[in-house]
Amino acid sequence: MKPEANLTGLFVPLVTPFTDDLRLAPDALACLAHEALSAGAHGLVALGTTAEAATLTTEEKQAVVRICSAACRAHGAPLIVGVGTNDTASAIMTLRELAQSGDVTAALVPAPPYTRPGEAGALAHFTALAEHGGLPLVVYDIPYRTGQSLSTSTLNALAQLPEVVGVKYATGAIDAATMELLGSSTTGFAVLGGDDAVISPLLAAGARGGILASANVRTADYAELISLWRRDATGPARELGAELAQLSAALFAEPNPTVIKGVLHARGRIPSPAVRLPLLAASADSVRRAADLATARTQQAHQGAAA
Repeated sequence: MKPEANLTGLFVPLVTPFTDDLRLAPDALACLAHEALSAGAHGLVALGTTAEAATLTTEEKQAVVRICSAACRAHGAPLIVGVGTNDTASAIMTLRELAQSGDVTAALVPAPPYTRPGEAGALAHFTALAEHGGLPLVVYDIPYRTGQSLSTSTLNALAQLPEVVGVKYATGAIDAATMELLGSSTTGFAVLGGDDAVISPLLAAGARGGILASANVRTADYAELISLWRRDATGPARELGAELAQLSAALFAEPNPTVIKGVLHARGRIPSPAVRLPLLAASADSVRRAADLATARTQQAHQGAAA
């Protein structure tokens, strides 16, 4: 029997705020976590790609998980933590450490990046993590980052493992394989969208929710989009989905999370737009375009109320 992971709705993979001199800004992170959950996010993701996890020290990673855990406890929300490595043994150790805290609902784990072990190797990797890690797993299927594709048959095989509770589906396409996966419907296995710009059609096709970096901005609207599709409110869902797709495209105009951090800083929500190398801060033009779209619906709502 699968563990109860409650993977439905919006999960926000939080950025990691830094100061201008690239130190962790814990108070800003805590504010972002509480704001996201108060705005309608069902849960949070810590140490994802959006968090620049690869550049964080062990101590910083522990601090990020601790801060996000506290926020999720306060809101009664699930916490997913990213565990990205191409070393199966070290991934198992990290999973066991997270499991001991008791505050982590699941781990978000990509196919082994760079190594590209093939479908059989990826299946063996996830099977070992499921059997020995002690924590429910959300498979992160993102071939353009890992260089490793996961077929529908592999994902369905993983879905049968008791500890595999979902997939963050970010293959860059909605195609026949997507529809086959969504039609498989294994009990206790959630398909969560991970390509922000196409989250609306994926929800329309049956995804349970999304792990969406763009939801660091306009969290309430992304939560509403998921709710609209789940209520079969197709007209409003299509309208909002089309608008948010434009925002997502603007937020990903430069490498993630550089534009998102620029917008959050422009809004006074984080102390600096700083990112760590090898990332470079987003251009002023990209931030300006995204910031305009980030406020578009609010302005339209105010204009409608005034009329």
